[in-house]
Amino acid sequence: MEGSLERGICMMDPKNPIVWLCVQGMQAEAGGKLEAAHLLFTRAWEESHTDYEACVAAHYVARHQKTAEETLRWNQEALDRADLVKNGAVQGFYPSLYLNLAQSHASLGNREEAKKYYEWASLTSSALSGDVYGKTVRDAIARGLERTD
Repeated sequence: MEGSLERGICMMDPKNPIVWLCVQGMQAEAGGKLEAAHLLFTRAWEESHTDYEACVAAHYVARHQKTAEETLRWNQEALDRADLVKNGAVQGFYPSLYLNLAQSHASLGNREEAKKYYEWASLTSSALSGDVYGKTVRDAIARGLERTD
């Protein structure tokens, strides 16, 4: 899903310096440079000035946490920041945010919370494009819903 996630981040504003740091982090990840990716995502978080930027950065910081609890915390931070963005700039990101929260809850054995977030991801999936990224996220949502039924 890594390549498709890079597509997802490009739905955001690629001219934004925080988004650009995250794109560089995704490229580092794709190249197997996980420590470099972690540093780029952390830098994006530290340099974010708006809720939009913090949402994007937290979404990617979550990918490099050592524990499931920390991953959940960062995924929740990303969603909380998205909810504060009022101009619609993160609307297409919600399915992925909900999916990641669902997966975090599932990994911690919180089946009911996981199911709730998989359902929310499904409800917002119409915001996804019909490309590989959208298909990948939709497939992950469908698999998650099957596991929590």
